[in-house]
Amino acid sequence: MMRSALLGGAAALALAGAARADAVQDAKAYVKQVTAPVTTWTGPTSGPKAAGHKLIVWVSADQRNGGARGVAEGIDEAAKIMGWETRGIDGQGSVNARAEGIAQAIALHADGLVLDAIDAAEQASAIEPALKAGIKVVGWHSGPTPGPMPKYGLFTNITTDPLEVAKAAASYAVADSNGRAGAIVFTDSAYAIAIAKSTAMANIIKACGTCTLLSVQDTPLADAANRMPQLTTSLLQRYGAKWTYALSINDLTFDFMSPALQAAGIAGDGVPHAISAGDGSGPAFQRIRSGEYQIATVAEPLRLHGWQEVDELNRAFAGSPPSGFVAPPHLFIKANIDKDGGPKDIYDPQNGYEKIYRQIWGK
Repeated sequence: MMRSALLGGAAALALAGAARADAVQDAKAYVKQVTAPVTTWTGPTSGPKAAGHKLIVWVSADQRNGGARGVAEGIDEAAKIMGWETRGIDGQGSVNARAEGIAQAIALHADGLVLDAIDAAEQASAIEPALKAGIKVVGWHSGPTPGPMPKYGLFTNITTDPLEVAKAAASYAVADSNGRAGAIVFTDSAYAIAIAKSTAMANIIKACGTCTLLSVQDTPLADAANRMPQLTTSLLQRYGAKWTYALSINDLTFDFMSPALQAAGIAGDGVPHAISAGDGSGPAFQRIRSGEYQIATVAEPLRLHGWQEVDELNRAFAGSPPSGFVAPPHLFIKANIDKDGGPKDIYDPQNGYEKIYRQIWGK
């Protein structure tokens, strides 16, 4: 009886070891894939020529967020090439200010409206009058998945696939730790896309088998400056050396975690290692390059996404369907931080997208 039990235990350990090895090997293979240079264009190569003069208003959730700011800059740049006018409104992290921004776009008689990191469900009542006014509405990170959002009237929502982004971030924690990560995941339940990413990251850590999901922390990005220092201190006190990886849905989390880690006497290359599932901000690139308080970010091609917002609006004006383009995720670590636009502290894929969009638009 005892011998049988011992054999069963040995078999179970062998199976657990095999499962861990598989999880780590799979993670390392995926990391290799998503850190490779992006040189091939996989987006549209045809579409309508540029429409005549249009007024495009982008309303940002918060221009302190590097992702939202980068997309807005791309919109302004591409719209200028089209010969269009743009106006920008900063929601400053406030639900009411975002609603007021949408109302202002209607008052300006905008032709197109971009919801820049604004959750469409949150602003459904504000979007409805914009649609009634005949304004074409597109989003960036306005929902949990890319593509049209007919429930809220969005012609399309632009984002990398949040589940693939989450997979890249969490896989790096699994691979880098060799299957021993003790992870805390940070999210913001105000955004459906954030919940999608954090849930996926948590599931990947749990599926590792020998990794440990310590907790999932829900804290608003808009108040990160106030909340993250104390939250970081309390988590260090609670988990101590068990906490080896911090996974967040946004780089902004680590802007305000770093000083608390430094104050606690933790070296820049010490644990917890910070990995972000978006957006690839300038400060995040600098931290990764210097090896100080962040080891990876799954960067969004922000400038490209701004250009895509303009292209999608042009398709909407022409009565054409959305392009369906979804940019693949790209993981930046210290080994590739100076490739694909990294020297400029942005992710700007070298796949010729500007030339192709200009050809499509006849510009």
